[in-house]
Amino acid sequence: MSNTAPSSAQHQTISLLGIPFDGNSSFLRGPAQAPKLIRHALFSDSTNLWTEDGLDLGQPNSFHDAGDLDVPKNPIPAFADIEAGVWRTLGNGHPLICLGGDHSITYPILKGFRPRWPDLTILHFDAHPDLYHELDGNHLSHACPFARIMEERLARRLVQVGIRTINAHQAEQAKKFGAEVITMRELAAPNAHCLADLNLQGPLYISFDVDVLDPAFAPGVSHYEPGGMSVREVISMIQGLRVPVIGADIVEYNPTRDHHSQTAMVCAKVLKEISAAMMRRGMPPARWP
Repeated sequence: MSNTAPSSAQHQTISLLGIPFDGNSSFLRGPAQAPKLIRHALFSDSTNLWTEDGLDLGQPNSFHDAGDLDVPKNPIPAFADIEAGVWRTLGNGHPLICLGGDHSITYPILKGFRPRWPDLTILHFDAHPDLYHELDGNHLSHACPFARIMEERLARRLVQVGIRTINAHQAEQAKKFGAEVITMRELAAPNAHCLADLNLQGPLYISFDVDVLDPAFAPGVSHYEPGGMSVREVISMIQGLRVPVIGADIVEYNPTRDHHSQTAMVCAKVLKEISAAMMRRGMPPARWP
């Protein structure tokens, strides 16, 4: 096997930023512990840093690790710090993957993206639409980020994949904001949606909530929703992207419910394949090996 990366992708640096905040979780705490454990899984000797299309992320300068933000527990100042930290990290000029944290952090993350990327499409993987106007009196809840994002027009398009808990209120919210909701039932249908049908346009931001996966693949989440995607289905979608990916987050991994770091390793695998998609800049994966 050659040690040379395929020519369809150009090796570049990917920034990583940990956001250990779970103050807006509605059920269980724990996702604030996730960033360091995702990093540990990423660099674990139990596997390697090659992506499935032959990119060696173990090469020097593959990752610029900006560390973890030191955010307060109060959501208001925490969100201000997250927005500023993301904006500052993007100043390095690299695509950015944020490691959460609960899903509420996607809102301030995208506020940090807005000065440089004001016209984003979001590809959102999740069991839940996270479109509540408010939940339990909290309009910054992890159940609400995409309502805030679309209200403030932080993205021009929102595509949600893997949804299987939508209720009447969130269905109405999706209609209000023009969100394109692709449920698990639709994905499992004989004539299932594929990314080519969506005609996605860049720049693309991926928001990956780990509970999009069936709990059999990822038990380390706060909200178990059976009937989800497989790891292979998610990876195939990421590898099928044909648009530039400039940012992403991986959220809602709860280590307190994980088994033998199983979910941490899933997060690391998704991180590697998102990194490869960023490096491809919209090109198809090379055949490898």
